[in-house]
Amino acid sequence: MFTAYVAVTLLTAGVNAAAAWADFARAGFVLANADELGIPRSFLPLLGWLKAAGAAGLALGLAGVPYVGVAAAAGLTLFFLGAIAVHVRARVLRKMVIPGAFLALAVASLILTYTAYDAAS
Repeated sequence: MFTAYVAVTLLTAGVNAAAAWADFARAGFVLANADELGIPRSFLPLLGWLKAAGAAGLALGLAGVPYVGVAAAAGLTLFFLGAIAVHVRARVLRKMVIPGAFLALAVASLILTYTAYDAAS
């Protein structure tokens, strides 16, 4: 179980760090997606910082700060639930696979993080 926790959490932290970098770099696909969803481009740095904070929090959880890891996984879960809601509101359902995958990783990280620390205590 611990191996699954480490692997899923590392994957979740990595993809969120990469997504944050894409937001900060204003990658073309990020700008196109923001425009299609009706998200102001001025929000991109904030969204990037939220993803980066989640990735950093997951890394801190792996480093032995359990409550930060749980909080980061919970925060990313809420973040991507919001992303799904934005896609539904904008009726851009064909692109929900990406935030859905990020949500699945965040939920898996939350469950595994909680389980790993609950078992250890």
